[in-house]
Amino acid sequence: MCRSLLTFVRGTRTVSSRKTRRLLDKSKTFHVACGVAICILSVVHVSAHLVNVINFSESYSDEFPALNLARYRGEDPKLIILTTIPGVTGVLLVLILFLMFLSSSHCVRVSHYEIFWYTHNLFIVFYVILMVHMVGGALKYQTNIEAHPPGCLEPNRTSTERQSEELQQGRCREEAHFQPHCPQTWLWVSGPLCLYCAERFFRYIRSSDPVTIVTVIRHPCDVIELRMLKKNFAARPGQYVVLNCPGVSSFENHPFTLTTCPTENKETFGIHLRVVGDWTDRFTQLLLPQPRLGLEILPMMQQRRYPKLYVDGPFGSPSEDVFNYDVSFCVAGGIGVTPFACVLHALLDGWTGFRLQRLYFVWVCRELQSFFWFAELLCALHHKLWKENRPDYLNLKLYVSQPENLQRMSEERYRPLASRLLVGRPRWKHLFDEIGRSNKNKRVGVFCCGPKGISRTLHKLCNSARFPGTTFEFNKESFS
Repeated sequence: MCRSLLTFVRGTRTVSSRKTRRLLDKSKTFHVACGVAICILSVVHVSAHLVNVINFSESYSDEFPALNLARYRGEDPKLIILTTIPGVTGVLLVLILFLMFLSSSHCVRVSHYEIFWYTHNLFIVFYVILMVHMVGGALKYQTNIEAHPPGCLEPNRTSTERQSEELQQGRCREEAHFQPHCPQTWLWVSGPLCLYCAERFFRYIRSSDPVTIVTVIRHPCDVIELRMLKKNFAARPGQYVVLNCPGVSSFENHPFTLTTCPTENKETFGIHLRVVGDWTDRFTQLLLPQPRLGLEILPMMQQRRYPKLYVDGPFGSPSEDVFNYDVSFCVAGGIGVTPFACVLHALLDGWTGFRLQRLYFVWVCRELQSFFWFAELLCALHHKLWKENRPDYLNLKLYVSQPENLQRMSEERYRPLASRLLVGRPRWKHLFDEIGRSNKNKRVGVFCCGPKGISRTLHKLCNSARFPGTTFEFNKESFS
């Protein structure tokens, strides 16, 4: 989860191959797999110690009192757990892990992201308690095995016992001594934890200065466009940033894909965010407060006071590889168009030095108004390609599932989009067949940012493409 480190590694020559970069794209999947493994192994670990606690109580050793975790035979196992350092810290670790596991579910992340964020940051407390967990020394080992071999005859036994076992066993030279195992948790945790802390410190320094908000535009369907300016900020199409607004919450950070990157002629960068959830709703109210009745009209030259905003990033994502294929097939669902909007802006701004020779772009929306988020961008790019005699460079298809007010798209300035507007859902197999026939013996990069249903279908079709020589490689954008 060291995003800056992954972004740096992604841009080095050591990960020039697509397969290596695609492995880096699985970092969050690997993080989730590690979390699930920790939960499963913790259940095994806790179950084994519960059995140990019961054995300490029922099989109390009078011969070796120092080896016992219980203070006397038959001690209540609950009392053993709640009165020892390993027991108390173990209970706290289980509670924290349980909260983190529950709040990481998809339904909680979607409906109450702030709960997921706050509980996930309990990992700091988790690691502190983990360091203390072994201080109590529940498990011990013998330090004087040579002087007191296991099963030896102790000198304080009765004469009858000595005579019966003297022929079979040697005598102990001293009493058995036990001591707790030396804690080794820090050996496993310190390396990754120091790396993560260094990364967080670097990100804190980099994002310590607030950005300058230049423009705020309200688009249809509760979408806000935000244009910002930050000194020495550089980014590539497909990357994303993390926003922090102290006016909403000092501890919450939310990722948003860049829709415009800084260029030589334009230093501003921008994002589009959809107002869904508490954080985006409160953030929008700070950006565009509702006018209150009874107030005097402010002068035209008076600037609006925007909230303080910090930007961390940029960070790498799979969409960066759109330009690294000869042919790319980009599929967006609703607001998932944002990473590809930055790609289209790069083409409009005249970016050079990439391999991309043809771009297929499919955008699926429920409402027609959603297309107006980037309608002017699409039209401008269409006119630019026609002037350069490259009309086939961009193959554009727009799909709307709710056919209402379609006549608005027939306006003169949106005429290039009207001919590419289709009602209904895409026929994905037909699209793959068309791309496969037109690009034989080529490697096609398939990029998706949208609902899981679409991504599953595309992933399945990529693995079952029927055109010899044409390879479809699936790449999915995900921030949930």
